[in-house]
Amino acid sequence: MKQVVQNYKSGELAVLDVPEPGCKPGGVLVRTAYSLISTGTEMMKVSEAGMSMLGKARSRPDQVAKVMQSVATNGVPATYRKVMGKLDSYTPLGYSLCGVVEQVGAGIDDVKVGDLVACAGNEHALHAELNWVPKNLYTPVPDGLAPRHAAFGTVGSIAMQGVRQGEPQLGEVALVIGLGLIGQLVVQLLTASGARVVGVDPDPARCELAERLGAAACGDPESAAVEAAVAELTDGHGVDQVYLAAGGGSNQPVELAARLCRDRGRVVDIGKCRLDLPWNAYYEKELDVRFSRSYGPGRYDPEYELQGRDYPIGYVRWTERRNLACFLDLVARGRVDVEPLVSHIADFDDAVETYRSLKDGDLKAVAVLFRYPEQEDRAEAPAVAVPAVSVKPSPARAGGKPVRLAFVGAGNYATSMLLPHLARRDGVELSTVVTTTALSGANAQRKFGFAEATTDLDAVLGDKSVDAVFVVTRHSSHADLTRKALLAGKAVFVEKPLALTEDDLAGVLAAVEESGNDRLQVGFNRRFAPLLTEAKERFGDRTGPASLRYLVNAGRLQQGSWYLQQGTEGSRFEGEGGHFIDTASWLLEADPVSVYALAPSGNEDLQVVLRYPDGSTATISYVTTGAPGFPKETLDLVADGKVLRLDDFVRASVYGRKRWVSSRLPKARDKGQNAELAAFVKAVRTGGPMPVPLQSLVATTSATLAVQAGLAAGAPVTLARAL
Repeated sequence: MKQVVQNYKSGELAVLDVPEPGCKPGGVLVRTAYSLISTGTEMMKVSEAGMSMLGKARSRPDQVAKVMQSVATNGVPATYRKVMGKLDSYTPLGYSLCGVVEQVGAGIDDVKVGDLVACAGNEHALHAELNWVPKNLYTPVPDGLAPRHAAFGTVGSIAMQGVRQGEPQLGEVALVIGLGLIGQLVVQLLTASGARVVGVDPDPARCELAERLGAAACGDPESAAVEAAVAELTDGHGVDQVYLAAGGGSNQPVELAARLCRDRGRVVDIGKCRLDLPWNAYYEKELDVRFSRSYGPGRYDPEYELQGRDYPIGYVRWTERRNLACFLDLVARGRVDVEPLVSHIADFDDAVETYRSLKDGDLKAVAVLFRYPEQEDRAEAPAVAVPAVSVKPSPARAGGKPVRLAFVGAGNYATSMLLPHLARRDGVELSTVVTTTALSGANAQRKFGFAEATTDLDAVLGDKSVDAVFVVTRHSSHADLTRKALLAGKAVFVEKPLALTEDDLAGVLAAVEESGNDRLQVGFNRRFAPLLTEAKERFGDRTGPASLRYLVNAGRLQQGSWYLQQGTEGSRFEGEGGHFIDTASWLLEADPVSVYALAPSGNEDLQVVLRYPDGSTATISYVTTGAPGFPKETLDLVADGKVLRLDDFVRASVYGRKRWVSSRLPKARDKGQNAELAAFVKAVRTGGPMPVPLQSLVATTSATLAVQAGLAAGAPVTLARAL
């Protein structure tokens, strides 16, 4: 088999052919699917190996002390031979992996051949095709968790043990210094525990990532913004605990910890950083300094790790193995998200080049995985790419000129829900309506006052006086018409859906890139509904993850409806599901990171579960088999001891410290079309930002498309944001 090794004397890295390990009693033989490079601990070891002998000695004073003791006991010649022999040997790398059980040793009854397990240990979870792993250093992987995510188990346990040492309480504020791999996981674990987090790192990209994953604020250690954020979140008292997840020789982390920690706060050292404690600062605040020892209780105890003797749960609640299982459970349930941490996945055969790229700085990464050959991704979740978009500022139009609009399509939705609002809006001129049949165009022209009706789309797109084009046609034509209008330089309002396939979505974004025109709005109107907007404002900000339930009592379609033409127009949910995903994302103020869809056989009912970066979830129940007399849309949002309730855009309420209930609307339900159109027209008139960011439109569309992919795969779909 192959294994990654390093010669500590010369610094040489190699992938060697070595004998396969045997399967001893008390453990299992695991064939690796993915192993994780610790970009902190492992890269420090790789860097040290490249140093001179003097540099090695300076970096490891503990080992120098052992050498001096050996000299005193055994003499210089014997010690020299012993040290050189040890240095000039290959040593293994790696300590966190996921793989498949290939053989079960005697005394093991909790897993069987073929099971997926996560493994830990710098002697047992190595970068190697096969590893023998003792019982207390592996744990079964929860159903549905991707192997590459389970490979984070060991580093997750290190972060978890650090958080446990800090003993965070609900509502406390924590400071995480160092936002590398461990620091990013600590941020998420603290957020999941109900603490608010401020992060510190000199790398802006890592600060931005930590904020996406739940941190309240992040910044450079030299920045006044960090101190300002701490002061604001703690009313000037200082943070309750500090987690040192940084490395290196600077004493800045421990000095910053003392400055920003409250009186009698806790400082937990997780990383390997310099610890020259400024005595006065730590004494005057009586700071509690704690150390976190690797994965948890059991580490470095050979009876626990090698002989499988567990600690009684009544005396030691969280051991190495229990931490490992707990972390995987959090990832499987969406409370911790490791996918955004994956910067690069390399083939195992390219291990040496990958380490060199990391060491030389050519590959800047938070986490890097090795993918092993001939392995089935047995529990691998399918993925849908969420294309990244770049928004450019638009030039302002000349003031005072009316916004000239053209409509492509004049069907029932356009004539009942859009045109009545636009026809009576000041500063709007309905220029041209384009339809496939002359009569429908003539009817729209007569009813709403269009200056012209035509069947010639190209003539409208070539008319430089037209500022914006509304695409209100059948679903299958939306992406192509939007692409053409963008290339013609028009602002575009397209009714949902924006696209029915990933290729269609890519085509729209290619038109944005080619033309430099990103003036696009999709008709996701519910976020503009006055009743829901007021309810969200009354609900206020939240600090913890939220749970959202959205019941859509869609009902059955009449026979002959073009919505039933799934072969050309997509599924019913693909057509209108974006409405509900967008509403959930707007309420949760984030884009989803995964989608899980289930459908009972024999009908069109769907259960769609969306997971968000901060651990929030939204469940959309899209049903066609409900009672026609029941309200069409009901929504509940629960977080931080508060509940927001929406009853079919007729009444809304918020329960918290105070209760607010809206008056029942006396007129027809206002689902936000008028406010949405007003916002779009204003953006076109002023050149200001579009009502909904383009990246949000893309994320919602990708999530909608992922529903069908998830149904086909029978597994959660990861929404992978393209870089």
